[in-house]
Formats: sequence, structure tokens, C-alpha cells
Amino acid sequence: MGGMGMRELVIILLVVLVVFGAKKLRTVGSDLGAAVRGFKKSMNEGEDEGINPPKQIPPEGKDAEFAETRKARDTSQNSDRSV
Repeated sequence: MGGMGMRELVIILLVVLVVFGAKKLRTVGSDLGAAVRGFKKSMNEGEDEGINPPKQIPPEGKDAEFAETRKARDTSQNSDRSV
């Protein structure tokens, strides 16, 4: 009861070939290969980001102000001046 030998692997391959068919087996194999390649590519890109982090855009000027915020600020400044 050791490991799987060459004979067992051939029998399993033949059973899978009969069940799924040659054409379906070929498409499953190519899809699996594409998935593995995509996974490796994304892992390599993730490692590159660790070495060279993405650059951040520096802020330009003031932040945007909303009308409600501006009115409240102007009102509070006017009340401070009147005192």
C-alpha cells in the first residue's frame, strides 16, 4: 500500500479521459494553466509594490469647502468681531 505508481496514474488518466472527453480535458488544462500564470503574475506584482510603493499625489492648495461649512464659519467669525 505504498505510493501511487505509474500504472495507477495511467488508469486514473484513462478514467478521466473517458468521463470528460479529450476536448473538455484540453480546455480544462489550458484554463488551469492560465489561472496559475495569472496567480504567479499577481504575486510578482505584489512583491514589486513592497519594494517600490505607489507614489502619492501631493495635495494642491486648499481643501474644498461646502456651503454649509462656509456659512457656519462666516457666522462665527462675524459674531466674534462684534464682541
